[in-house]
Amino acid sequence: MTNGPWSHHRSAAVADDIDFEIKGQELQFLEIELDPGESAVAEAGAFVWKDASVQMTTVFGDGSGDNGGGFMGKLLGAGKRLVTGESLFTTVFTHTGSGKARVAFAAPTPGNILPLNLGQLGGSLICQKDSFLAAARGVSIGIHFQKRVMTGLFGGEGFIMQRLDGDGWVFVQMGGALVERELKAGEELHVDTGCLAAYTPGVDFDLVMAGGVRSVLFGGEGLFFARLRGPGKVWIQSLPFSRLAGRMLQAAQGGGGNRGEGSILGQIGNLIDGN
Repeated sequence: MTNGPWSHHRSAAVADDIDFEIKGQELQFLEIELDPGESAVAEAGAFVWKDASVQMTTVFGDGSGDNGGGFMGKLLGAGKRLVTGESLFTTVFTHTGSGKARVAFAAPTPGNILPLNLGQLGGSLICQKDSFLAAARGVSIGIHFQKRVMTGLFGGEGFIMQRLDGDGWVFVQMGGALVERELKAGEELHVDTGCLAAYTPGVDFDLVMAGGVRSVLFGGEGLFFARLRGPGKVWIQSLPFSRLAGRMLQAAQGGGGNRGEGSILGQIGNLIDGN
């Protein structure tokens, strides 16, 4: 059999126990330290540097390992990534030498890289579609469909989000500053739909109206808030990439920025200013 990124002996049910370090403040990057035979899986384009003994292999699908599904299993994994807007391929970095070796990855936008151990979160995490950065080999990258029609239409991330399953470390990228909240059973939290970064599957995700007619028309906060009901953990990002991109586009078009730019009142102000 041809040697591949999963050719060495390991338990298919257990992810590699990797060591890591996150460096930087607003523009962070991730260093993963590998023992001989260990591997890390990364999103295409996230690679920064590696030691020479780390072998890089591009694989079809999510890179979680060859679980005996053959071509159809790999095709299904690749299809899941395609549905969430990601590349059909991931990159596996395997330490083939002796001693310790390191490989580094960087987030594409300003913000935080969040390390999470799925084994300590019940084995699963639901996050925004483009948040996956890297993981220990053995973690599966799948999809999560919003069951409620209104949540899928107006929930900020659409019907499809990423679902990460396994028992090892995953690294997800969040925009701006990051807040973690643990909700008790029945406890509710209202969040801007774009600022919801990730949550555990036990959290119920639904929508509530942002307020009365005046708030909806002139508040600049959209029609709905994300309503999150415990039990479970929630991660909130202060600057989602869509908001950052909108501000950059507005500045490039000469529109500047104002506090009412998301509302009808803000559009009237742009007309008065000649924008």
